[in-house]
Amino acid sequence: MRKPETQSDSVAKLSQSNSSNFFASGLRQKVDQLMNVLWAGGVNNPMDSIEQLSYLIFLRLLSERDEKAAVIEKGYQRIFSGEWARYAWGNFVTLTGNDLFDTLRSAIEKLHELPNLSNTGRELFRNATLKIYDRPTLRAVVQTVAEMDLAPHEGHDLKGDMYEYLLSKLSQSGTNGQFRTPRHIIDLIVALVDPKPGLHICDPACGTAGFLISSYSHILRQHTKPADLARGIVDGSQLKPKQWDFLESHSFTGFDNDANMVKIAILNLYLHQLERARIEHHNPLTTTQGGQYPGPKYDIILANPPFAGRVQRESILADINLNTRDTELLFLKWFLDHLTDNGRAGVIVPNGVLFGSGKTDRRLRELLLTTCDLQAVIALPSGVFKPYSGVGTAIFVFQKGKPTDSVWFYELTADGYTLDDKRAPIEANDIPDLVAKWPGREEGPNSFRVPVEKIRENGWQLMPGRYKPVRLDAVEHDAPADILANVIRMETKIAEQAKALMEGLRAK
Repeated sequence: MRKPETQSDSVAKLSQSNSSNFFASGLRQKVDQLMNVLWAGGVNNPMDSIEQLSYLIFLRLLSERDEKAAVIEKGYQRIFSGEWARYAWGNFVTLTGNDLFDTLRSAIEKLHELPNLSNTGRELFRNATLKIYDRPTLRAVVQTVAEMDLAPHEGHDLKGDMYEYLLSKLSQSGTNGQFRTPRHIIDLIVALVDPKPGLHICDPACGTAGFLISSYSHILRQHTKPADLARGIVDGSQLKPKQWDFLESHSFTGFDNDANMVKIAILNLYLHQLERARIEHHNPLTTTQGGQYPGPKYDIILANPPFAGRVQRESILADINLNTRDTELLFLKWFLDHLTDNGRAGVIVPNGVLFGSGKTDRRLRELLLTTCDLQAVIALPSGVFKPYSGVGTAIFVFQKGKPTDSVWFYELTADGYTLDDKRAPIEANDIPDLVAKWPGREEGPNSFRVPVEKIRENGWQLMPGRYKPVRLDAVEHDAPADILANVIRMETKIAEQAKALMEGLRAK
């Protein structure tokens, strides 16, 4: 009888299928080619390279969509018409030198004024400018973007995979502790929190929008026919029309205080069919939404907020009511304040949050455990964020509305990759075991439960090592008589060899 496929099995197969299709498409080679051309042409900052490519890719896709809609939709009002017609993608492919630079720069700087452009497009091109100054380099980049095969392959739309690969080029840590969260860690957290259709999902430090896109994929996967999943197709075909509308227009909200990250997130969502998601340039620790705190609340919060930064005290929202400037503590309080009753969160925190001895640290952990059900503390390997950072981190999974009875701890020692700067794939991987144990919070070599009373007695500390049970393995020893007999035999043999050696020396 065939063993039923688990969620982790299907996710792994899907990942392998998408990866295989992406590599076969030739898009990886095109992305590598583009980054090399830009580097040689003087655009040396990976963030600038990705920003510039984002403008060009969006402009090409917008022009292609405009052309298709004009053919299919009766009475469609074209975006690139009248005075805007010269900014359609097809025109740039034929230009060279200063004509190309001047026209493309004008398009990028003025496109946010397009009357028929979506809010997504306006935000993407707000304060935008062209930074590829070398004319031959610009010509080569435009030609390469024009040559990219962005059509679906074997039923798979690979534009999102292409952009994710492009984002992997962000190999340097950003400011204030920002760095990209590995995709498999994002997918793990989303699987544990298990978002559903009809819920408001927020990442208040969204970066490239990885958590939002993973949540969208998770929901589609949960509502795709098993037979289609087996073929690597994830289409959400079992979602109802109202669920689709909510998912595309209302489910996803993301904030980031880095304007460049906001633009990257916008295009990433756009390429994953989420062009109506709400993404804003906004610092939730210093500015309210809707003029009052806490403002909108969310059913799901997923985040890996900045760790290293300290906010200026006068800038922090007084309503957060936490005597600290540390961003990791302020964000955790923000999560607690912005979850709906029964809302769920999956967030990454630095280890200092687990054991900090300050008054604010202890107060915040107590607040978490007494107002929420802290369902899991998952310790991550210290190298999981390399090459960006070697900081020790953990995952909190919690649900608001009832106090914690017991906490399930899991020590993740291997995540399928080496823990050095290379992060090369390896076989050692605790994630399948974690996912398998999660529904029943089962105990094992890496996992154990701790009652909240014991945590309270220890100053609300949440370091797994403080509570990990000492496991004594039974060892079988030989009987004393057998041990003594072996000792006598060994001594006799040694004496015989020594006697033989002595006789040999005398004979000489």
